[in-house]
Amino acid sequence: MEKGKRRIFQLSIKRFLDICAALFTLTICSPIYLIVAIYIKSNTKEDILFKQERAGLNGKPFICYKFRTMTSETDSEGNLLPDEFRLKKWGKFLRSTSLDELPQFVNILKGDMSLIGPRALHVRYLQRYTQEQMRRHEMRPGMTSWTAVNGRNNINWDKKFEMDVWYIDNWSLLLDIKIFFLTFYTVFKREGINQEGYATREEFLGSKEDQKNAN
Repeated sequence: MEKGKRRIFQLSIKRFLDICAALFTLTICSPIYLIVAIYIKSNTKEDILFKQERAGLNGKPFICYKFRTMTSETDSEGNLLPDEFRLKKWGKFLRSTSLDELPQFVNILKGDMSLIGPRALHVRYLQRYTQEQMRRHEMRPGMTSWTAVNGRNNINWDKKFEMDVWYIDNWSLLLDIKIFFLTFYTVFKREGINQEGYATREEFLGSKEDQKNAN
């Protein structure tokens, strides 16, 4: 089988496995969803789900679902407070266990996302990528990724996007299987949940090289 046809065939298998994983999790793990929802509601009066527009396959926007981990508290002028003030103890727990990611199985079932692929980021970043970094959108974004099991939020943006493109160029079902099992280890270790000095991680403002040229 030609390389191109083999990749298309493997991508079809990947999509089939995504659908199976989503249906299984949404059905069998429904009690966990209920428990997490009750846990969130007991700690905040805000909506249980957090919805945000993110960039998907080929940069196409979609609404990404997550369990809420931060409040929507604002200052006197109506601006959101910094993450470190809005991320409460209950939210840190959901993030550290990755339970906040569970609603994304709905995105997987809809075809917005895959179980494994470059992480879905905010649509505002689309204008800040280099042409090479934009290639991370050549596959569906994933709940977990090559970067998630190799540093998570502890690696800088340029390195993260370099690893995303490496994943695109070297993708195979075997690589996905490796990432799948490494994800369990990463979640268990609770490493790289947030970038040092940040409640989550710094905003991506463009590649370091671009910022140097701008200055």
